[in-house]
Amino acid sequence: QLQLVESGGGLVQPGGSLRLSCVVSGFPLDHYAIGWFRQAPGKEREGVSCDSRGGGNTKYADSVQGRFTISRDNAKDTVYLQMNRLKPEDTADYYCAATRGLYCSLYGDDYYDWGQGILVTVSE
Repeated sequence: QLQLVESGGGLVQPGGSLRLSCVVSGFPLDHYAIGWFRQAPGKEREGVSCDSRGGGNTKYADSVQGRFTISRDNAKDTVYLQMNRLKPEDTADYYCAATRGLYCSLYGDDYYDWGQGILVTVSE
């Protein structure tokens, strides 16, 4: 069974940076396209970024384009989300998710396996 575990969240000041990690176990990471999603209190889940199964074909939400970068290290079965120039509106629970599709999407229903989520708080 595929498992995904996020780490790296926490409290950061506006303008700061965080790097989230998503470690995949149970099957090799290179079998999956990976997406990052977030959900703020009282808001719907939002697709943030994703990476194709082969790596290198990435997508970003307009709200994070130019500030966030997704990457993967298949040897470590880990996907990263580097988040720079963070804003208070980036505060949310962040989730990584996996799909066996070749290409990724920012649509959550395309993903079958999810991590438990991790909180990112951007505040003074």
